[in-house]
Amino acid sequence: MKQGLGTQLRHLIELLDGAVEAAYVEAGLHYRPRYTPVMRALANTEALTIGEIAAQAGITQPAATQTVAVMVKEGLLVTSAGKQDGRQKMVRLSEAGREMLPRLQQCWQATALAAASLDAQLPYPLSRTLADAIEALKTESFGERIRAAHAAQEHDKP
Repeated sequence: MKQGLGTQLRHLIELLDGAVEAAYVEAGLHYRPRYTPVMRALANTEALTIGEIAAQAGITQPAATQTVAVMVKEGLLVTSAGKQDGRQKMVRLSEAGREMLPRLQQCWQATALAAASLDAQLPYPLSRTLADAIEALKTESFGERIRAAHAAQEHDKP
C-alpha cells in the first residue's frame, strides 16, 4: 500500500529530527531541534518581539509563542517588556543561551553538511523540492486543492 503524503512527511521529519536531536545529545547539549529557528533569529541581535521572531524564522506566530515559552522555561531565553510599548514582549537569549550558541553553530554546520550530502545522493535535491512545494502551496493552498478535488469528484458523479 502506498503511503500518503502526510505519512511520508511525518516519517521523514521523524528520521531527520531524531538524528539531529541525537547529535545535540552527543554534543552534550540539552536542546531540541524545534528551538533552532528561534535561536537563529536571536543569534545576531539584542532582542526581538514574538512577531519579529516568527517572521525571521519563517514560522507562525503561535508556533513562535509556544516555542519561546518552552525555551524560557528551559532557561535559554528571557523576556521583558518593550521599552517603547510595555505591552510588547521582547525576547532575547539568556546567558545560558548565549553560552550554548557556539556549540550549536558547530552542530548546525554539521547538519548543513549532512543535508548537502543527502541532497547530492538524491535524483532531485530534497531542499529544492521542499522549497518548490512551499512556493506552490503559497500560490494555491493544499486546502484549496482538496476543495477542488472534491468539486471534481462531485462533477464526475453519475
